[in-house]
Amino acid sequence: MGTTMGELTTNDGVRLTYRDSGGDGVPLVMLHGWGQTQEMFRHQVTGLAPGRRVVTLDQRGHGISGKPHHGYRIARLARDVLGLVDHLGLDRFDALGWSMGVSVWWSFIDQWGTGRIRRFVAVDQPAAVAAVPWMSAEEQRDSGAIFDVSGLLELATGLAGPDGERVRQEFVRGMFSGSPDPGLLAFVAEQIRSTPAYAGVPLLFDHCAQDWRDVLPRVDVPTLVIACDGSHVDPASQRYVADRIPDARLHTFPTTVASSHFPFLENPAAFNAVVDAFLAEGLS
Repeated sequence: MGTTMGELTTNDGVRLTYRDSGGDGVPLVMLHGWGQTQEMFRHQVTGLAPGRRVVTLDQRGHGISGKPHHGYRIARLARDVLGLVDHLGLDRFDALGWSMGVSVWWSFIDQWGTGRIRRFVAVDQPAAVAAVPWMSAEEQRDSGAIFDVSGLLELATGLAGPDGERVRQEFVRGMFSGSPDPGLLAFVAEQIRSTPAYAGVPLLFDHCAQDWRDVLPRVDVPTLVIACDGSHVDPASQRYVADRIPDARLHTFPTTVASSHFPFLENPAAFNAVVDAFLAEGLS
C-alpha cells in the first residue's frame, strides 16, 4: 500500500494535512519542529524498516495545513494530534517528536497519559528552552535552556519585525555547526517560509516558555532520547531528559555522523537504523 495524503478538520475548525504510509503493525506517528513541516521526515516515511507504517503531519500554521489566526499554543497542537490519532483510529502507536514536536508529545502525555503510546522517541529537545529567573544556575544548565527571557523576547521581536526573513535565516543557520550542505540548508530554510509570522511568533513564544521537567518522570513507556554533538541543543540537556524519564536511554550522534539539529536529514541511514532498532524491541 502506497503513502496517501489525507486531511482532517480539528474540533476548532482547522484543516490539517497528514501522510500515512499504510500497512500493518504498530504505526509510528512523527511530529516536526517549529517552523518546519512533515517534509523533514522525507527519508523516514519510506526509509524505515520495510512495512513500517509511518504517519506524519503538518501541524497547524505549518506546511500545507491551515493557517488560522488562533490556536498557536503547544497544548492546542497536542489536541490536534489527539484529533489525528482518533481520526485514524490508532489505539496503539509509537510516537516520535523532534524539537518542538517533542514538546507537543510531552503536552499530549501531560493531558491524556501514555495509554495509547507503546514506545517514545524524543529527538533533540530540551526540557525547557527559556531560562526563567526563578531557575537556579544548575537548573538552567540541566534544562538545556537556549535563551534567557530577554533573549526570547528579542528573537520574537525580530521574527515579527520588518527584518523577519533575515532573522529566520540566521536562526536556522545557527542550528548547524561547521559547514552544512548548501542544499540541505536551503531545504530547511525553504520549509520555514510556509509558517507566517502571525502563527510562528506566538507559537515560538509559547513553546519556549514551557517547562516540561515535571512531566518527564511521568513518561512511563520505553523511551529513546536522541542527541547530536553538533547541534545547538546541548547534548548534556538530553542526558538530563534521559535520566529523568524512568525507562529511557540516550543515543548521541557524534559530529562524524551528524553535526546539526537535523540528524534525520543529514544522515538518514544512521538515524533510521537507531530508530528501527529501538522500535523493533518488544515486537514478536
